Amino acid sequence: MTTETRQAHWDKVYTTKADDSVSWFEQSPAVSLELIEAAGVGLGSIIDIGGGASRLVDALLALGHAHVAVLDLSAQALEITKARLGPLASAAEWIVGDVTQWQPAKRFDLWHDRAAFHFLTTPEEQTAYVKALTSALNPGGVAIIGTFAPDGPEKCCDLAVARHDAATIGIVLGPDFTLLDERRYDHMTPGGSVQKFQFSSLRKER
Repeated sequence: MTTETRQAHWDKVYTTKADDSVSWFEQSPAVSLELIEAAGVGLGSIIDIGGGASRLVDALLALGHAHVAVLDLSAQALEITKARLGPLASAAEWIVGDVTQWQPAKRFDLWHDRAAFHFLTTPEEQTAYVKALTSALNPGGVAIIGTFAPDGPEKCCDLAVARHDAATIGIVLGPDFTLLDERRYDHMTPGGSVQKFQFSSLRKER
């Protein structure tokens, strides 16, 4: 799937569905916030990959993080979030782009992704993702990657996904990353079904 096709797909999703009705909606991103606090980066800089209409940026700004950026394929999703934040939106950085093609202009202390990585189903896409991650993260920084677990959904929003555990995430990221934490999470969708997630926290060693 090309970047343009992906963008059109996600723009359509966020144009036709309320952001609090999609299966991945969380009123409070509690697990992500717990893992971010445990990562030990204090109020350092954070980028949320595939952040879309997530409430995570709201929480991070409220906590006073030094710099918060949100990257998403869908400009429509980011506009929803900016409208929700109102004047506070100017305190964050908004990036419309494909993470597999993105070239970071700065580095961050923490990389968070609960939405993008499991949609990358080919080795080429995953390698490009790791290249962006490695470029964007400071040495000693932490990557938190949430994906569908091995017993989670095989598709999301009509797209195939790659399911992972901490071991497969570690293989893809390679030896420069050390696993710090892993946990399972049962996400209850707005429709009342359960999606099995896996979160992995890894430190970039150099």
